[in-house]
Amino acid sequence: MSAPELEIAPQIDLRPPSTVMRLRRMGAMFPTRLSFLRTLMRDLAANNVQVTRPVWCMDDDGFGHAVYSVHLGGYDYSLVAISTDLPPELRTDRVIATAWDSAYVLYDGIPSEDEIARIVASAPKQEAARFTERDLVLSRANKSVRLFQHVTDALKRGDQPDEAMVRDVGYLMRTTAVYGNGKFGIADRAHIAARPCLGGPFAAEMLTVWLIRGFTHDLAEHVSGAALDPQLKRHLGIGNSTGLGMAPFLVSHPRLLDSWMQVRETALARIAALPKLSEDEQTQIIALAARAWRHLGEWSVPDEIAAGRIEQLKCDWPAVQEMLAQTVSAQEPIQQILHASEHWFEDTQELLVALLLEPFGSLVDGLTNCMANPYGAELDPAMQVTELRALIARDWHWATALDFECTRETAQFWYVSEAKQEPRLGMRHEEEGAELESPLDIARQVSTLSQALEGESGITAELLLKRPDLRFAVRRVQTLARAPYGEIRDNLIADRCLPIDMLRCKLSFFGAAKFDPKSDRWTRITLCQGAPLFDELSRADDWWLPCFGE
Repeated sequence: MSAPELEIAPQIDLRPPSTVMRLRRMGAMFPTRLSFLRTLMRDLAANNVQVTRPVWCMDDDGFGHAVYSVHLGGYDYSLVAISTDLPPELRTDRVIATAWDSAYVLYDGIPSEDEIARIVASAPKQEAARFTERDLVLSRANKSVRLFQHVTDALKRGDQPDEAMVRDVGYLMRTTAVYGNGKFGIADRAHIAARPCLGGPFAAEMLTVWLIRGFTHDLAEHVSGAALDPQLKRHLGIGNSTGLGMAPFLVSHPRLLDSWMQVRETALARIAALPKLSEDEQTQIIALAARAWRHLGEWSVPDEIAAGRIEQLKCDWPAVQEMLAQTVSAQEPIQQILHASEHWFEDTQELLVALLLEPFGSLVDGLTNCMANPYGAELDPAMQVTELRALIARDWHWATALDFECTRETAQFWYVSEAKQEPRLGMRHEEEGAELESPLDIARQVSTLSQALEGESGITAELLLKRPDLRFAVRRVQTLARAPYGEIRDNLIADRCLPIDMLRCKLSFFGAAKFDPKSDRWTRITLCQGAPLFDELSRADDWWLPCFGE
């Protein structure tokens, strides 16, 4: 008896990497139902997770420690949260900070009193301390002092906080780091990679952030002695400050990036193949478009470039809503909608992509199981040089067409700060240090390889014996042949490269919204805004682009 054939969902052709993997489009991405936070919330709901708080040792001013525990996928996990009295002069979101309002460890299991004491002593020191394999995630956060004080003062008076202020700030604390994957001695990802619900990308980090968000609510209520209105509480997420330290991740993990993007593009291709939408699906799309419009109205930033893009979205969106109303009932409606969106700019197109995925969880959610990818870049020394040359001609014209004799194409260089061991970006023709450059100059290296291949024959191993300096570029070309969405198809050392685009791409996969760039090198965001509270996991899947009061 033959094995039954797998039923594969119909799909149209995926959007080509030459379109998707450009910095400008990646920097226009929005969170989707495939984002890691959304996936985690569905897993928490499916496992009927209950959050307990076995330890609460806080003084009247809200300084002390607490422990939150969950049982998920057959394992116990606990957040140990430490709140400290931080002098104003030490409060900064910069990486040079050595003290924070609060510090956290996601612990593998239920910690004993001795383990809690160890974490309470070590977590506030962050990277200056030592950790163990029982510590899965390390984090720290600072208060939004203005909003935290306002919320607690209002509750003490018997009032609820000002709705406009809650809406405009959106969080009581913002994290300045959420470390995982073996950093500073905590557990390697391999320790939990095979576990149910935490095997997906950054799942442990997202669980940490969600638990921290609940802690900030509890802390404000404890200090004030009164309860926050659930609707206001739901809108209070967790802020985050993210800088250049995150940007190179997408470059150094091409196979993982390929998995993320392939899942997203496959999901879009699946829904685009639908011949017709049900009345309920049509209604959802129209309602979500209205929600997106309200969300845009609540998204205000001081950065001129970002503010201009938001204004352009607001300008486009009424026409988008009109187009959707006319198209959702047509044959092959998603294809028609995508085609109609091509004349709008990238931000509008990508917001529409995120919206269209939302009603089709049964069709696309299972794809998130394919987002984890343990494989790295690999080198095939037996590949014929002629085949290597053909791969460059097929996949890398965008790089080989660049003129690296032009100073604009080599204006920047990436390096790692000796003091903080964090990525940084320097100006090659104005600053010293280019000899310490990190290998993010992918386009330039492949261009050099292409030139070196002229007149060569034989196998790759013979080439690399003569030119070992080409090894990195060869591996990159061969990897891209297997991972077409694994390469950012732009010159990352050109003067036009904006790291904020890489940050936004990665953060959108986390589930971040309300991007608030402070320069082209760092941004503030909000996570978990609108997400279920600890006792609301039954509503785990209806908080895309949350709006105040909903």
